[in-house]
Amino acid sequence: MTTDTTPATRSRRGPSMAEVAQLAGVSSQTVSRVANGLTNVDTATRDRVLVAMEELGYRPNSAARALKTGRFHSIGVIMTTLSTYGNMRTLDAIATASAQAGYSITLMPIAVPTQGEMAVAFTRLSEQAVDGIAIIIEAHTLDNSDIILPPGLPAVILDSDAGDRYTVVDADQAEGARLATQHLLDLGHATVFHVSGPESSFSSARRTASWRATLEAAGAPVLPQAVGDWTVESGYRIGLDLPPEVTAVFAANDQMALGLMRALHERGLSIPGDVSVVGFDDMAEAQAFWPPLTTVHQDFAEIGRRSIQALLHEIEDSTHETGTTMVPTSLVVRESTGVPRA
Repeated sequence: MTTDTTPATRSRRGPSMAEVAQLAGVSSQTVSRVANGLTNVDTATRDRVLVAMEELGYRPNSAARALKTGRFHSIGVIMTTLSTYGNMRTLDAIATASAQAGYSITLMPIAVPTQGEMAVAFTRLSEQAVDGIAIIIEAHTLDNSDIILPPGLPAVILDSDAGDRYTVVDADQAEGARLATQHLLDLGHATVFHVSGPESSFSSARRTASWRATLEAAGAPVLPQAVGDWTVESGYRIGLDLPPEVTAVFAANDQMALGLMRALHERGLSIPGDVSVVGFDDMAEAQAFWPPLTTVHQDFAEIGRRSIQALLHEIEDSTHETGTTMVPTSLVVRESTGVPRA
């Protein structure tokens, strides 16, 4: 029996590594090294192999490579919501950091972060052969041991108070809220009103606790906070009913701050003449608010970089290091805050 090696047959099955090696004038082992991203190939040889791959339309067989190396160069991402600004920025940062490290991502959104939903997500990601998982869970889920991560699968958790049981990376929520509240107190405001996010949110709870602690440390009155849901609409509704004695507001995110500012404008109140406003996130549009918004900057790119760095360390070195890595936050002062009127 003979084997048909005509160009038509080759195009149906795709070019082989041996054909690339023959065209480039190197060994199949050298082609394998280039395909696997190894660095022990000189630049001129690598370029020759890449040109041959391009000319023949060769694509490395990732499945075969994974069987050989035990790695799929893929990271699963489990998220509870895609609707919030912070989650989307975090996902974008993870995707960018993964791509820079040569990994693709598989996104697995879940509606409710229960043990059942998480187990289904873990199973589906395992079936898709991921090397590790990044988990973005905004709610107080891991705090109460409701979720058990499967053993043996590297994982990093973002935006959760999972403590010392897992590898956690998060922005310093408490420091950001302290900076925002203290800034308003330092301007001379007697106290600071707070528009929080949902009570189920870890980030919201951490920011609220820090706001309260900062006021108490300064001996300032602590007014009951208003609870929003991260949206512009909720900030707007709260702004319409803002008590007349309030001269300073710390909103737990920029979108609620934007809604609040719209309501204040409609009520004929000056910002910051009558009410100073601080947000949280430093979204790109914050500098275009009317007036430009003073806010807490979160370095989402650094959060994504450190998360993937920690996850790849566990994947490639097979070492599991628990604990929380805090990424610093900073206050960006713009025109929405000022001294209170006499």
